[in-house]
Amino acid sequence: MEPLIIALHILVCLGIVGLILLQQGKGAEMGASFGSGGSQTLFGSAGSGNMLSHATAILVTIFFLTSFGLAMLAKQRATAGTEAGVPAAEVIEAHNAAQQQVPAVPQPAGDVPAVGNPAAPADVPAAPAQQ
Repeated sequence: MEPLIIALHILVCLGIVGLILLQQGKGAEMGASFGSGGSQTLFGSAGSGNMLSHATAILVTIFFLTSFGLAMLAKQRATAGTEAGVPAAEVIEAHNAAQQQVPAVPQPAGDVPAVGNPAAPADVPAAPAQQ
């Protein structure tokens, strides 16, 4: 069900973008409205929308509904503890308890880094201090 809603959501998104790009802006008739008697003015009444604006409104409503549906599915999945990649609380607690029972492995003495310049050989004396 979720992949179907996601596919519909993506198609509606693309449809909204296409319809918005096809529509003419409100300021597109501004030059014609001053002196040429254009019916559509910049600050006048908008009037009833055309077919593109109605189709955009329908797609926006579908977009809202699919967004709401996907949010509800995500909430159900999160409360059930079955979200992909996130283990349930019981699994995390069992893992933490198992980690506390494992004794720490002591580090060998040879892995401890040397103090000072580790690149210098041990038999070379330090340089005398400058006076």
